[in-house]
Amino acid sequence: MSFQNFQDFQNEVLRLITDPKLTFRERMIELAKAADDQLDIIEYSEATRKLIEQNIVFQMFEGSAPFRPRYCVPDYSLFMKQGSKFLQLEPPTDIWSAVGNLMCFYHNQTGAGGLPVYAGCLDELLDPFITDEAEARKAIKMLLTHMDTTNGDAFFHADLSGRDNKAARILLELSAEMQRPCPNMSMLYRADTPDELALAAIRAGLECSKPSFANDALYRADNGDYAVVSCYNTLPIGGSGMTLVRLNMQYLPRLASTKEQLLDEVIPAVTAAMCEVIDKRTQFIVDTCHYYENTYMFKEGLLHNDTDHMIGMFGYAGLAECVNGILKPADVSGRYGNCEEADALGEAIMERMYTEMNKYQPKYGKICLHAQVGVMEDKDCSPGGRIPIGDEPALPMHLRQFARMHKYCAAGCGDIFPFDETAKRNPEAILDIIKGAFAVGVRYLSFYSNDSDVVRITGYLVKRSDMEKFSAGEQTLHDATVLGKGITEGLGLLDRKVRGV
Repeated sequence: MSFQNFQDFQNEVLRLITDPKLTFRERMIELAKAADDQLDIIEYSEATRKLIEQNIVFQMFEGSAPFRPRYCVPDYSLFMKQGSKFLQLEPPTDIWSAVGNLMCFYHNQTGAGGLPVYAGCLDELLDPFITDEAEARKAIKMLLTHMDTTNGDAFFHADLSGRDNKAARILLELSAEMQRPCPNMSMLYRADTPDELALAAIRAGLECSKPSFANDALYRADNGDYAVVSCYNTLPIGGSGMTLVRLNMQYLPRLASTKEQLLDEVIPAVTAAMCEVIDKRTQFIVDTCHYYENTYMFKEGLLHNDTDHMIGMFGYAGLAECVNGILKPADVSGRYGNCEEADALGEAIMERMYTEMNKYQPKYGKICLHAQVGVMEDKDCSPGGRIPIGDEPALPMHLRQFARMHKYCAAGCGDIFPFDETAKRNPEAILDIIKGAFAVGVRYLSFYSNDSDVVRITGYLVKRSDMEKFSAGEQTLHDATVLGKGITEGLGLLDRKVRGV
């Protein structure tokens, strides 16, 4: 939000400090954002600024003067091995010191909103310290409780390695038992992940909407040693998502009257503008704010500032609405996700955007595509390249279409499928769906049971019961509840087609 004058700024500050629905921490974060937005010091070209003013290029609430990367992905394995001189932490020696060190580290990370978005590959971090399973269960339960109650944000994300071990089993059992939306969780599903472990993860997912499944082979080919963080943002270990800028493709038919004009004129122009914004925001973080020189994580080798570890995230949403807006189909049979002409145009748009993006050479790092999940201000705008709710085809066709539109999204993409009660009776069928989906190139798959209290809104988790409390005027623990309620109302995300198996 930008302010026209100082009185508008004062009014916004007063609104924030008197809002009864905001917790103390939420007020602090929102007040900092309001101050940040008073600055307007990054200069963009006239064409790019016009696209920003039209909300076609959107800076995702990071502030007008970003002073830190949006996402921080420190090397947790190195942290556990060496401890931290700055935090005065020795390497852990047992499960309690391992958990304690992690909690200290979480509290001292940088990121948008001042909160961590990556918790580490938890089973690999904790399993070496498990000697007594009952004691480990107590320690890990304390860790999960700490993560949920102190983060206040459902964008905190833990990964599971896809290898079977005691810590993975305990984490899955506790996640289902505790029914807490934070941390979000992904299993890095590998060719050698045992079916028994995958089925345990699926059973947990049908109880608490986590973990999701990441196609390890595809993401490892793109990023090397990687992590899934926040919603389903995928970044290299030791790296940073420098900034996330979103292209709202819903509005592109306003700029083009034909497919040819869209592909040959509009897509190159908006892609160049997106890359300019990403590049200049990254330069501000590195050159003006000197982020790396001023963070202990870089000095201790937990973060790196080379090309492969500094990722500018090119987010996009509304591909379906862009295609439908150009073709103007008469009914669902001609719309995106249900018609080869529409899907071919969607794929052509993605290919042209990917090609134009790779022509741009940023000063730092590289730029990668990310299927952005949406914001609560959205109306009639599907996340990333997803098929609009209400237009979903049969599941096999849906999965193939998803793989086709998101094959270039090295910085993350995902789709979500709610299942009815038949899934709980037959988790093996869900595993077959996951295996088949990954075989045709799907990168990331989430699912939940239609009767769960914890549900996946876009890429993050929210409790239905918390949204009801917030609607009744009560405070809730997680600020994602506010986002979840807003985006659900705007996009009807709990009206997804429910599948049976």
